[in-house]
Amino acid sequence: ILVRKLRLRKSASPTSFRLTEKFILLLVFSAFITLCFGAIFFLPDSSKLLSGVFFHSSAVETNTRTGTDSVSNIAIGTDEKILAKIRKDHEKALVEAKDTLQKRPDEIKQEIQNDKEKMMKFAWDSYKRYAWGSNELRPVSKQGHSSNLFGSIKGATIVDALDTLYIMEMYEDFDMATEWVEKNLDFNVNAEVSVFEVNIRFVGGLLSAYYLSGKEVFRKKAIELGEKLLPAFKTPTGIPWALLNLKSGIGRNWPWASGGSSILAEYGTLHLEFMHLSKLSGNPAFAEKVMNIRKVLNRLDKPQGLYPNYLNPNSGQWGQHHVSVGGLGDSFYEYLLKAWLMSDKTDDEGKKLYYDALKAIETSLIRKSSGGLTYIAEWKGGLLEHKMGHLTCFAGGMIALGADGAPEDQTGHQMEQAAEIARTCHESYARTTLKLGPEAFRFDGGVEAIATRQNEKYFILRPEVIETYMYMWRFTHDPKYRDWGWEAVQALEKYCRVDGGYSGVRDVYASSPNHDDVQQSFYLAETLKYLYLLFSDDDHLPFDHWVFNTEAHPLPVIKKIPDTVKPHQLE
Repeated sequence: ILVRKLRLRKSASPTSFRLTEKFILLLVFSAFITLCFGAIFFLPDSSKLLSGVFFHSSAVETNTRTGTDSVSNIAIGTDEKILAKIRKDHEKALVEAKDTLQKRPDEIKQEIQNDKEKMMKFAWDSYKRYAWGSNELRPVSKQGHSSNLFGSIKGATIVDALDTLYIMEMYEDFDMATEWVEKNLDFNVNAEVSVFEVNIRFVGGLLSAYYLSGKEVFRKKAIELGEKLLPAFKTPTGIPWALLNLKSGIGRNWPWASGGSSILAEYGTLHLEFMHLSKLSGNPAFAEKVMNIRKVLNRLDKPQGLYPNYLNPNSGQWGQHHVSVGGLGDSFYEYLLKAWLMSDKTDDEGKKLYYDALKAIETSLIRKSSGGLTYIAEWKGGLLEHKMGHLTCFAGGMIALGADGAPEDQTGHQMEQAAEIARTCHESYARTTLKLGPEAFRFDGGVEAIATRQNEKYFILRPEVIETYMYMWRFTHDPKYRDWGWEAVQALEKYCRVDGGYSGVRDVYASSPNHDDVQQSFYLAETLKYLYLLFSDDDHLPFDHWVFNTEAHPLPVIKKIPDTVKPHQLE
């Protein structure tokens, strides 16, 4: 307004200023501009000051909402109020800057950590209020939601969130969830479930809750559910069905899967949980089932060393030769590495399978765009599709996690690779309007790290990018990973938070969010947990003691028995 008034005066009487007056005016104007730019670049809450200077502060916004006609109707007295408001905001910003500079780095980090806890509390309280006992929450319509992935099993969000509640020391809520599990979690249902989803969310969540809290109910429930999943392995090859009726024990595969095939990421993502089920139950059947899967795979030829996404459980032969480190393939590779790590690095077969697969992926799938972005393409019958999914972004963290054990002095190279993938995935967020990542993004037709198809522009609160930031922070302590995580927090709060919880959005390139009305259970299990750990100390769930399943449920490393310890000493 001050600038506008000066311009009006000058245009009304172009000769009215003497040279001295012009010089003084120029000094005033320069000081004003310096103040504005100083606020932009140096004050921690500069957005408030900017809104006051350039957008007439929040007072004008309030007047607009309450029906004041226009800025032209604001009297000179209002101008003075606005200038006073600018001065007040400026003084407040200076005080905040001084307070921030006086805080220790650990205090600043704790404030950020508290924000993550507040996000979890809001998501959890919203679920409790509107959808308690349901699998998931519809935060816009404020009611329960259930996917057919769980059949008629209830409480997916409760079980998925157990360990997050415990890790964040939300013990009252953890006790409430424990009581629900004791009284209401029922697996005696005549319904078809996804073996993969029920394993990673329910079995994994129960196992983790047991190991963290020591409460026996979680161990018993995990074993009970594991036993109900065993009939899925009753196929000619022992490769399990994707879907299983928990009452009848009858299984089948997804009708859309190539030639009735089982899916690599599904049958290949049982190993961690089933090894622990054998350990806790004393029943070797769980471990035998998942070790047999390896035997089947070892007998097969791999095209260019790659594992196709589809395998027929009857014939034991590959289906269509589609290869992906994203959807349909992703967690198979993750579990090869983590099987070795969880075995206290005694599972040499798992180690070899992982590094051999990673070498084939680097040769055949990892590419660099003309703009210098490293991405992991998909392979279809020998042809590359230059597309990378949000799910694939977990690979940055996986490669970093495995870099230390890499053969032939490849550690440095693999860490560079992991960092480049993390940067690419960050770019997929940065190049959207909402600063949230699309479901998939492409590198063709002059486009880089941008979704070009409408059915790939959605964001459903996925964790994979933040997961990679967490691993990269732990291994490098490069502050940019925390900066990027904080950017994601701000976007989630601005565009995904609604009155009744957190919702996914249908188009991350739209100017305003169109919410999908689902608060996924994995948002509490994974996304918020990885954000919390990103800003935690390294000794909080350290990697040499814990391995995260693909739903971010921490499982302890099964320590090898020293040669000096005799069996009777363990009794």
